[in-house]
Amino acid sequence: MPFFIRVIANAVAILLISYLLPQVVTADSVMAALAAAFVLGIVNAVVRPLFVLLTLPITVVTLGAFLLVINGLLLWFVSAFVPGFHVNGFLAAVVGSVLLSIVSWILTKVVQ
Repeated sequence: MPFFIRVIANAVAILLISYLLPQVVTADSVMAALAAAFVLGIVNAVVRPLFVLLTLPITVVTLGAFLLVINGLLLWFVSAFVPGFHVNGFLAAVVGSVLLSIVSWILTKVVQ
C-alpha cells in the first residue's frame, strides 16, 4: 500500500508543478500524471540503484550533488516513455526532480 500512496503523491506533485511551472514539467491529463508517477516509481526502484552504484566515485567527489543529476536524468528518461508527460530539457529535469521530491515528500508526510 505505501507504493500506491507514493504514486498518488507523485501524481499530485506532477500536476501541481505542471500547473504552477509549465515551463519545467507539463502533464496533459491526470492519467498522464498517474502514468508518469507509476513509471517514475518503477524506474526509481529498479534503475536508480544501478545508476547510483555505477556513479559512486563521482557522487563521492561531488559530495552527493551528482545525485541531483541522476534524478534529473531519470525524470527526463520517464518523459521519453510516457505520452502526455513532457520535461523541457535537462536543466528543467533537474529542477523538476528537486521540486517533485519536495512536494511529494510534503504530501506523503501529510497523508501518513
